[in-house]
Amino acid sequence: MKYLAYGANMDEDIMAQRCPKAKLLGTGELDNFRLMFKGVEPRAYATIEEWQGYKVPFVLWEISEEDEKALDRFEGYPKSYLKHVVEIEFGGEKFLAMYYAKPEEQPVGQPMTHYISVLEEAYVRWKFNRAILDAALKFSDDYYQRNF
Repeated sequence: MKYLAYGANMDEDIMAQRCPKAKLLGTGELDNFRLMFKGVEPRAYATIEEWQGYKVPFVLWEISEEDEKALDRFEGYPKSYLKHVVEIEFGGEKFLAMYYAKPEEQPVGQPMTHYISVLEEAYVRWKFNRAILDAALKFSDDYYQRNF
C-alpha cells in the first residue's frame, strides 16, 4: 500500500521506528489540499483538508499490512485520525494512496515547539517550500488569536 506522509512521518528515522518494513518511494505535492494543525492544546498535530488553490508536500512510502496496523495504533485511528484515500500522480503514474487526517470538526490548534522542529527538519531535508509550513503555522496562530 502507498502511504502519503505530510507530518512527522516524513522523517526517515521516525518511520524506521514506527514502520520498519516501509520503503521510501520519493516526494511530491498534493494539489488542492491545505496543511493545518488541529487538536486540543497542547496536542495539535498536522492534518490536511481539501482546499482549492493550496498544495501540500508529501513523502510517499510503500508500507506493509503490519506497518499500516502500527500506524493505525500510533495515529489513534479511528478517534484521533481518520484514514482517507486519494488518487495521486507520482513518477508518471496515477494510483491510490492512503493518508491520515484529523476529523474536520476538531478545532484548529497550535502545535508544540518540538513537533514544529520535526516538520521544519523534514522540509529542509526534502527541499519543500517552507512557505507552506509557515502559512499553516500562521493560520493556527491567527485562529488562536481570534478565538482565545
